Amino acid sequence: MQVVDTAVTDVATATKKFFRRVLPVMLVMLVCNQLNRSNIGYAQAQLEADVGIGAAAYGLGAGLFFVAYAIFELPSNVMMEKYGAKIWLSRIMVSWGIVSFLMAFVQNETWFFVLRFLLGVAEAGFFPAVIFYFARWVPAGQRGKATAIFIAGSSVAAAISGPIAGMLLSLHDVLGLRGWQWLFGFEGLLSVVVGAIVFFLLDAKVQDARWLSSREKSALGAAIAAEDALHATAKGHTGRWGMLLNPQILLLCGIYFAIQLSVYANTFWLPSIIRRIPGTTDLSVGFLSAIPWVCAVVAMYFAARWQDKAQSKRPLLVVALLVAAVGTLAAAVASPVLALVFLSAAAMGFKSASPLFWTIPQSGLHPLVLAPAIAIINSLGNLGGFVAPVGFGIIKEQTGSVAPGLFALAAASAAAAGLVYFLKEYRADGRPPARAEEMSRETVRSTGTADAAAAVTGRIMP
Repeated sequence: MQVVDTAVTDVATATKKFFRRVLPVMLVMLVCNQLNRSNIGYAQAQLEADVGIGAAAYGLGAGLFFVAYAIFELPSNVMMEKYGAKIWLSRIMVSWGIVSFLMAFVQNETWFFVLRFLLGVAEAGFFPAVIFYFARWVPAGQRGKATAIFIAGSSVAAAISGPIAGMLLSLHDVLGLRGWQWLFGFEGLLSVVVGAIVFFLLDAKVQDARWLSSREKSALGAAIAAEDALHATAKGHTGRWGMLLNPQILLLCGIYFAIQLSVYANTFWLPSIIRRIPGTTDLSVGFLSAIPWVCAVVAMYFAARWQDKAQSKRPLLVVALLVAAVGTLAAAVASPVLALVFLSAAAMGFKSASPLFWTIPQSGLHPLVLAPAIAIINSLGNLGGFVAPVGFGIIKEQTGSVAPGLFALAAASAAAAGLVYFLKEYRADGRPPARAEEMSRETVRSTGTADAAAAVTGRIMP
């Protein structure tokens, strides 16, 4: 067992180094991603005043991003597999930064629609590429934690995007530029710079990592290979397009669609809801918009801790979706100040639902189909990002209120909670889910010494 213990130690050390060195880079990329996705929500009032983009046009432009994202997600995924996650992630960042920068020069609704669509084309494939990168570097037992930290980073990004947007919008008429031009220009250039730097920081393969010792490279590579082999023998895998006919994949798409409805309705319309509070300014709206996302970060932390101890993630996912439903329903009938309080509770629900959700499709998926499966779920589910802003825009323009939209969001979250009952969770051997520690012990017994590095799945604590 000396070889086993040595392999376990080396993989544990290599994984800790990954969490310390690579995951922060991914989180910075995610912050840039969130800034460029959500900035139009803060710029809406100024765009309407300066460019004449009304509520319906704004909602359509916000949603067109997700139409393009859905169309180009799978093609982007194919190119990522061809060129590698390192090159493709850098390309994605630089591309979306350029398009976001060009938003600073939009003059009418047509160009607003075109650039929002192109931003979706540029960003397509970002999330699956990150998940695929994790699958090639992180043992299965720690992959869920890496994904949870990464998704939690989106709430941190959303929390800081408000204050940053508020400060940039306050630069109105500085150097002859409007506040919204400062917002798009600065955040776009930031993504271009970070994308270029990422190319030199990320390593394409484990064997390329100079920050790992030779033993750590060998042990980590063996662990990932052992898990690949275990998945291959335990479960076959279907083709990329065959997954579109899989009822479980479609069910996952439906649940993720409901989650994304709430995420992007709040991303694009929360600033507008907060503006109903008397006496608010661009700067105060930016800071107040951070409150729900800060609450979400706290909730996601505790959800992640409970998740590690849970045999099944489904009950936790149901609770998170129901919290989102109740919070959104209460916000629809509350005063502006109380609406912010209830939307903070709703954000704790729907943002916690995201990492809980992604642990389910990752369980039992063969690494060769992990990225395309997530690409399908992510692209179809992300269409909620089209429906939410467009629907809210039409509702607000027709009724002058977003309350009917909030009622619809609450109903969608409640329906998704019901759909979770029909989800199946698998382990690599096709049996019901087990705790990581139990899977670790079973892997030790079943793989022997050379492949025992895979047994660290439940023992690495970065």
